[in-house]
Amino acid sequence: MKINYYSNLKYLVIWLLLCTPSILISQPVKSYDAAEIKLALKKLNVLGTVLYIGAHPDDENTAFLSYCSSEILLRTGYLSLTRGDGGQNLIGTEQAELLGVIRTQELLQARKLDGAHQFFTRAVDFGYTKSSEETFKKWNKKELLSDVVWVIRKFRPDVIVTRFPTTGEGMHGQHTTSAIVALEAFKLAGDPNAFPDQLKYVDVWTPKRIYWNGWTPAFKRMGVEPDTLIKINLGSYNTLLGKSYTEISAISRSMHKSQGFGDSGWRGNYLNYFIYVDGDPAKNNLFSGIDMTWNKVSGGDDVSSLLKEAYKDFNDDNPSEIITLLLEAYNKVIDLPDEYWSQIKGREILNLIRACAGIWIEAITEDRIFTPGSKIKVKTGIVNRSELPFKLQGVHISYQDRDSVLNTILLQGNFTSIEKEIHLPENIDFTQPYWLVEKRDGDMYRIGDQSMIGLAEGRPPLTAHFRVSINEIMMVFRTPVLYRKNDPTRGEVYNPIVIAPPVTVNFESNLYLFPSDEKRELTVTLKNFNDRINGELKLTVPGNWKIAPRSITFEMIKKNEEKQFVFIITPPLEDSRAEINASVTIDNKTYTKSSVTIKYDHIPEQTVFSSAKAKMVRLNIGTRVINRIGYIMGSGDKIPDYLRELGFKVDILKDEILSNNNLSKYDVIIAGIRAYNTVERMDAYQNKILEYVRNGGTYVVQYNTLGKRFTDPGPYELKISRDRVTEEDANVTVIDPHNQLLQFPNKITEKDFNGWVQERGLYFPNEWDDNYVPILEMNDTDESPKRGSILLAKYGDGIFIYTGLSFFREFPAGVPGAYRLFINLISAGKFAN
Repeated sequence: MKINYYSNLKYLVIWLLLCTPSILISQPVKSYDAAEIKLALKKLNVLGTVLYIGAHPDDENTAFLSYCSSEILLRTGYLSLTRGDGGQNLIGTEQAELLGVIRTQELLQARKLDGAHQFFTRAVDFGYTKSSEETFKKWNKKELLSDVVWVIRKFRPDVIVTRFPTTGEGMHGQHTTSAIVALEAFKLAGDPNAFPDQLKYVDVWTPKRIYWNGWTPAFKRMGVEPDTLIKINLGSYNTLLGKSYTEISAISRSMHKSQGFGDSGWRGNYLNYFIYVDGDPAKNNLFSGIDMTWNKVSGGDDVSSLLKEAYKDFNDDNPSEIITLLLEAYNKVIDLPDEYWSQIKGREILNLIRACAGIWIEAITEDRIFTPGSKIKVKTGIVNRSELPFKLQGVHISYQDRDSVLNTILLQGNFTSIEKEIHLPENIDFTQPYWLVEKRDGDMYRIGDQSMIGLAEGRPPLTAHFRVSINEIMMVFRTPVLYRKNDPTRGEVYNPIVIAPPVTVNFESNLYLFPSDEKRELTVTLKNFNDRINGELKLTVPGNWKIAPRSITFEMIKKNEEKQFVFIITPPLEDSRAEINASVTIDNKTYTKSSVTIKYDHIPEQTVFSSAKAKMVRLNIGTRVINRIGYIMGSGDKIPDYLRELGFKVDILKDEILSNNNLSKYDVIIAGIRAYNTVERMDAYQNKILEYVRNGGTYVVQYNTLGKRFTDPGPYELKISRDRVTEEDANVTVIDPHNQLLQFPNKITEKDFNGWVQERGLYFPNEWDDNYVPILEMNDTDESPKRGSILLAKYGDGIFIYTGLSFFREFPAGVPGAYRLFINLISAGKFAN
């Protein structure tokens, strides 16, 4: 029997709201303890919103977010213009879009701790920039501004706070841009003539004011006296949570693990200052003059009285005692004329009713990955841990054929389980971070669905809705359908389910290098996510490359089975850059996806289905004069893999080798990016490495930052600075064209600096001992020349080289000139001999 349980319009509005994405859609519904319930009760009587705006993950002031959410009890949000795609990764080798996926999830974990909502725009983090002018050359300003206006109209902040000023003190062009678009959006969000197409979905909204959350050194440079500014003590202590907001901030910020931002909590007063930017100036505090009570909503007085009574009567030994009051308040809230606050507060009350009753809901599958058209068994479960007579009216799961009607009383402590079989549609979308579905347009993601813009992540593939009633009031609690397993060290672990193509094809590498015209084997791996299948695997290459065989037929018997297939690639005689594409045809349907799984303990498992393709580069790297390389891994890069691609033998130098072994067997030793910032024992290794150099070895050190270093990298003094060249096409001048590093084994010319990506380099030294010889000179537009990109020094009988050039970015992009120059650096000792 099919019933229409959506007949009540207000009920439908709340149901739709509950189906919208929220924080951590890939995790079970949060359970609250008594202190969290009490805090949430207080929050029900506060109707205010604040939005913090920055450029990147890690720009947010987590102490401010926590303070606003749990002290002032506001709806609090952080809008990051980007997902941090252009940064570096301290916990793995993922870069670009995959790094953006990691940082998105890290931000969601951080918001889970500080209580704020998370938003993004379509902007891609393309790396460090020095000005907003340079940034707007990359980002479509109209689209970016549209996204910020959209988030403001949806979230409706009373106050906007920017992390950075519009005047450049943020030391990063993207930082400055975030403040510029925040200010412009602040002025435009209330204008019906600005982005009028949005008004089909949202109303205009005018925030009360916008302020900049500044910092003391900037105030000093600007001649601003902090005591004259609005200030907040973010070191305040929350007795319910048992922590100060700076302590909560540290825990939240420590979720930025890919950036190495583990933090210790500050325990004590911690003043933050806020400078007026626009709007109605605040008088005594940042939120002065803003009505944040139910008085702002017609009919809100009765709701407020009920909620105050519920808070007064709250018994932390038996939270369910106030459910009757919450139900009465819920009935009144869903009938309020102010649809916005009706939805927001209706959802909050429902969550509190569930929390006070100790209701747990779950929808669990026995497998994690499914294909379109497959049948899924879902075990749903619910338990009521209060004495109140809740009834389970039914459970509905996405794509369920028939609705279930149960009318089951949920006795206290009895776990009610119902198993359902769901038949997935043949046309269901594959799982994919929604911003990666379409091919991006330069440095802006393409998102066709306006309703998705701004969201941290997309909707789960399947959602379970539990219809529960009490006292003739119907409520819907929902949870994503999840895969659960028991990990021996982590215990109960939940991960999102994945809708996958029937088969994926992965190359061994995203880049294949050919230093000669010799043919080579190329292995691809097919993975079957379906039952028994057979089909044809085909690789395609441009006409000047040759591949054999052109295709291979296959059969796979079991789900999750993997098979490898070998092709022979013959490169052209001349230098060439090309792309190889893979496709699989099954039953006249073609699939062209590879699969990448991102697994770290601090975030839910993520699956990305990218195009099944790889780059191929035929390049001349000159006469090979070295063979064996020792590599000290720093914060994570793939340079050793690419050197192996070129035929070099590369050993990763771990502690036992650096501490005990003779290093003389290596033709060159290379320190990976930020090795001196991240490898704690570099201080212990340094003397042995310098002895290796003094005895005739070659040592190449890649860039390190200004942050803590465990020792200095060079045999002579050099000072690392913030100098960098962010324009990837910046002109490069050779200081000494006859220097060995530019002659052997490759003659480096202007052509070798074509096609670089993101930047030339970063953290160049700006002062050095006379023993160092600078090799190149370069600079961004309208800046003074920088000579610290490559420094060469003789030390004893050996060679030491320090370079800030971004080889770690150029190698994955397959830039031939970067490879040729790097080969010269690591071959320098052979030339000297």
